[in-house]
Amino acid sequence: MSVAVPPNRLQLLFLGSGTSAGIPMIGCDCAVCTSADPLDQRTRTSVVISYGDTRVLVDTTPELRLQALANKVHRIDAVVFTHAHADHIMGLDDVRRYNYVKGGPLDVFADKPTHDTLVRCFGYAFKEPAPEQKVFRPHLIHREITGEFEIAGVTWTPIPLLHGDMPVLGFRVGNLAYCTDVSRIPESSYKLLEGLDVLILDALQKRKHTTHFNLEEAIEESKKIAAKRTLFTHIAHGLGHAATNAELPERMELAYDGLVVEASL
Repeated sequence: MSVAVPPNRLQLLFLGSGTSAGIPMIGCDCAVCTSADPLDQRTRTSVVISYGDTRVLVDTTPELRLQALANKVHRIDAVVFTHAHADHIMGLDDVRRYNYVKGGPLDVFADKPTHDTLVRCFGYAFKEPAPEQKVFRPHLIHREITGEFEIAGVTWTPIPLLHGDMPVLGFRVGNLAYCTDVSRIPESSYKLLEGLDVLILDALQKRKHTTHFNLEEAIEESKKIAAKRTLFTHIAHGLGHAATNAELPERMELAYDGLVVEASL
């Protein structure tokens, strides 16, 4: 992740592609949790979106440090949050290392409800640390998401989604859209998903779920959106990687930890 991305291109790296319990799950001996296929091992869902020399982290999972080491993510330039559930925010303290690498504060983009939760959990991180604490404390600057925003001159478009009854955000950058933790796409959001090279979409399991698309629903949504390529994420242990991919329609597949995909900017 240290090489600059070519002009007019962006890359998305899946740091994690798993559900909130991770795969394997504690105390489970099902076929996926005990699989020898490394693509069935899934940490909590997060990505890094890169363009030019800029690296943007989307969500901070409890495994953030391990994900960053595994994928050689040596620096980030900003953090963006989809929502404030524990599996998406509880690694936030680990960005302090990126403060040190950058030599200053990191911008954190979040809507107001998400920021309010971040402050309750990590209020110290949004205050400038004393000089002697800078190596040991994150230093974050809140940038409230109220509409489109820019990071390093590139426009990020928030995509309103519903995660059960909870409003959350997906994001479109160039011709890529990242929509994890979603059970319904409001009608007004579909226009934000037109003409995509790559769609990243929630697909939890085969059974219906109250707060996530199941696989059948995700396939139907993908057909409606008609991106050139769709990757499913936030995957539970009911979906084995190889067996599920063998059943999916053309241009659709399961993501996996460490996968890199590209799109036009």
